[in-house]
Amino acid sequence: MTSKERREKEMLFIADDNDWVEMKRARQLTQELNTVDRSDFDKIRSIVNELFGKSDETTFVNPPFYCDYGSNIEVGKNCFINYNCVILDNAKVKLGDNCLIAPNVSIYTAGHTLHPDARSIGYEYGIEITVGDNVWIGGNVVICPGVHIGNNVVIGAGSVVTKDIPDWSFAAGNPCQVIRKITEEDKKYCFKKREIDEEIAVLLNN
Repeated sequence: MTSKERREKEMLFIADDNDWVEMKRARQLTQELNTVDRSDFDKIRSIVNELFGKSDETTFVNPPFYCDYGSNIEVGKNCFINYNCVILDNAKVKLGDNCLIAPNVSIYTAGHTLHPDARSIGYEYGIEITVGDNVWIGGNVVICPGVHIGNNVVIGAGSVVTKDIPDWSFAAGNPCQVIRKITEEDKKYCFKKREIDEEIAVLLNN
């Protein structure tokens, strides 16, 4: 099998010449993205749409941004990725609709074997990461290979996510774990027990 075929099957691989062609393209596009006029929002969207495997005009990335391939990143509608995000996309990274990614988030599909023998001769792997709809990933979060985050989830700042997180959960910590379920009661608040103002509350309840 080719390196790409092995990657797509989530098997150990060593990057070959074709992989490096893909990675060179990603580095050229991220270099362009990271040096573009930060106020040229249309140009930023254009570069991101060329870089990612799936995105649209509702996707926005605040540079700087870094990835390995770009083509393995699939983003739903109305997603926002904030400053200094790193996505190591040896395997697919899928973000659902309405995802908010805070600054300094790292999403790693890439990994190496625990035993050093395969590592020492250059083998690595990529295991798919999926993030559902309406998810907010807090600042400085690390998401590890193979993790699946459900819909309507909030991941607290600074967490290291090593296991799946179910729908409608607030999860945080290192390692990240579910703190509690998100309920209808939470709809009343904007920050801790600070209530949403009446104007916005009316809007949300219509």
